[in-house]
Amino acid sequence: MFADAVRAEAYRLIRNRSTLFWSAAFVPVGALIVSIVVNLVTQANTTKLDALKLDVGVTGAPVDLGQALVATAGQLANPGLLLFLTIGAATLFAGDYRWETWRLVIARNRRPNLILAKLAVMAGLAVGAMLLFLLCGLLAEISKAAIFERGISFSIDGGDLGRLATVSALCLWRILQFVMLGLLAAVVSRSLLAALFVPLAIGAAQAIAAPMLMGLGWMPDGWPTLLSLPGSAFDMIRPVVWLDQPVPAEVTAALPRAVIGLTLWTLAPLAAALVLFSRQDLSKE
Repeated sequence: MFADAVRAEAYRLIRNRSTLFWSAAFVPVGALIVSIVVNLVTQANTTKLDALKLDVGVTGAPVDLGQALVATAGQLANPGLLLFLTIGAATLFAGDYRWETWRLVIARNRRPNLILAKLAVMAGLAVGAMLLFLLCGLLAEISKAAIFERGISFSIDGGDLGRLATVSALCLWRILQFVMLGLLAAVVSRSLLAALFVPLAIGAAQAIAAPMLMGLGWMPDGWPTLLSLPGSAFDMIRPVVWLDQPVPAEVTAALPRAVIGLTLWTLAPLAAALVLFSRQDLSKE
């Protein structure tokens, strides 16, 4: 029954080409276009930049696509992707409220399966957007090599592959944690707009609060910060699994707190959404 629900949700999402484009393709393709334009402008102004003694990567060693892949992987949960993936999440989580189709669906499957199927399809959408972002990042590096007439190389070892896989999984976790707030908002409000704007508002408020809380004595590696700000918890974990360098002792000590904070912000909204949805009267939706 769960597999049936996943197939149904995936079919509906695939047919919604506008949502697919804006949530998964717009940011990677836009970043690629911007990168190409910037490199072209830089190449056209090489003489002026040389006179100012600015190093902009016009010359140098061959572009290493393997290392560029690992570097790009650490940016897979960037604000742009989070922002536009929220469009797909809101459509998935609140679409049946918006189009009043829940009453046609709940008779065919168990309610937890319906919610978890939406979450599974959202995870697939996030993975697709991440893979496209990686591909566009490689294409940006290839275009850079072509524009600046630099060579291309590819070097990657087992350690790099491990860091690539680990940081990609962490970024997927961060994306799902972020959109989980949209799931809870959709169930509570039955509104597509709430599912779209609530996670954005909470994310913006948390980003603003992070530096302000330091003035209250909340250190970035302390329990209060890492439990209340999932973005800070993610930023605490990411360098450890992404960068190939020694980890300071204070960061190592804070890792369990960061993992617990990110886990709570993932599971608590999901559990609340499942409980509330199981008790909802959906006769009019």
